Amino acid sequence: MSIRIVLVGTTHPGNIGACARAMKNMGVEDLALVAPHQFPHEEASARASGAEDILDGATVVETLEEAIEDCVYVAGASARSRSINWPSMDAHDCAVRLTEESHQGTVAAVFGPEQSGLSNAHLDHCHTLLTIPTDPGFSSLNLAMAVQVLTYELRAARIVDKAPEYEPDGASATSEEMENFYTHLEQVLTDAHFLDPDNPRRLMRRLRRLFIRARPDQNEVNILRGILAAVDKKSGADD
Repeated sequence: MSIRIVLVGTTHPGNIGACARAMKNMGVEDLALVAPHQFPHEEASARASGAEDILDGATVVETLEEAIEDCVYVAGASARSRSINWPSMDAHDCAVRLTEESHQGTVAAVFGPEQSGLSNAHLDHCHTLLTIPTDPGFSSLNLAMAVQVLTYELRAARIVDKAPEYEPDGASATSEEMENFYTHLEQVLTDAHFLDPDNPRRLMRRLRRLFIRARPDQNEVNILRGILAAVDKKSGADD
């Protein structure tokens, strides 16, 4: 089972090291860094305090899409309300779900920049919001603290985890496969004049929510793309 922690746009290198230490404590080893402001950095190594192997093995990429392209399930940490509702879970339920989904492939929990958190564009790539309820009077949670809470829950979930009682019909679609499908869908909808290319984001965001709820597997994504290809071919023949 593979569970990845993804840190997006981390500003302070010390927070990267503190997150690595939190991961090491709970037996989570897969760390991906998306466009960190400073890494590698001596402060990250100092704050890792024995978890330097997590830092040494970290993958550094420029975009979230690259960090999760092989993932079959992605949770995005967020404390802010959103104009379009996403499915949401607290840390305990999210850890249980991530553990269950990890039987089908790599899963990820994504944490945003310290000051702003994840954007809606980042959350477009996530299946659910991960929330950590705090006291309303003081809701500021340090990045490493948030990672520690989730990785603790992941460790607790793994202790009681059991393999699913059924085998799915097909392998779960990866994030990369779903992104290719969304790109194809947007292009066909634009060509059919159903989607305004100058203002596509709200419609496409809602369609993403629909397919995230449906959770198509690889075979189903191939069928959907085959339908889109047939529609595209028919549209071209009619022009």
